[in-house]
Amino acid sequence: MTGIIDYGAGNLHSVQNALNKLGEPSQITNNEQILNTCDRIILPGVGAFGDAMNAIKSKRLLPIIKKSAIEKPFMGICLGMQLLFEKSYEFGEHEGLALIPGHVEKMQFDGLKIPHMGWNSLNFETPSPLLEGIQENSYVYFVHSYKVVCDKKYINATAEYGQPVPAIVSKNNIFGTQFHPEKSGETGLAILKEFIKIKGDIK
Repeated sequence: MTGIIDYGAGNLHSVQNALNKLGEPSQITNNEQILNTCDRIILPGVGAFGDAMNAIKSKRLLPIIKKSAIEKPFMGICLGMQLLFEKSYEFGEHEGLALIPGHVEKMQFDGLKIPHMGWNSLNFETPSPLLEGIQENSYVYFVHSYKVVCDKKYINATAEYGQPVPAIVSKNNIFGTQFHPEKSGETGLAILKEFIKIKGDIK
């Protein structure tokens, strides 16, 4: 079963509907005991970084998130991916979950609209289990104004928007997608399907 963390920000039911299409049992919850029993965890997210971290802390979800990220496959989506990193400069400076080294900053590309919204193709960078069976240049759906800045060894795929923007990141069994796989048609479902296949801790 996949646990979808409910901290009050995210496309929870859209993610659950996508998992339903794949026949994957899931539960939306912020209950630590239930999350402990799940085989894998998804951290969705829509909104501001600082607000999301405050919500996670107020609901006392930090310990179970960090425990889960060590023990089982863990995936952040959109803002959920950004939260995986050490800090963000969205409306000030805010500490993140620090599960992957790096930070989040405002996208500033001359002549391009911000937020980056719409369909963009994936350029593969480093291997990832999420990309098994996925064709390079497949299109996925983005909605974001901030981007991750991190070492290229953590970047599995990018999207071109004025310059390469990290689209899929990973470290061990921790994964992140800047785009919304639950809104990305067959390609998004295929990526979620590959995440469901991942077993245990990856080093």
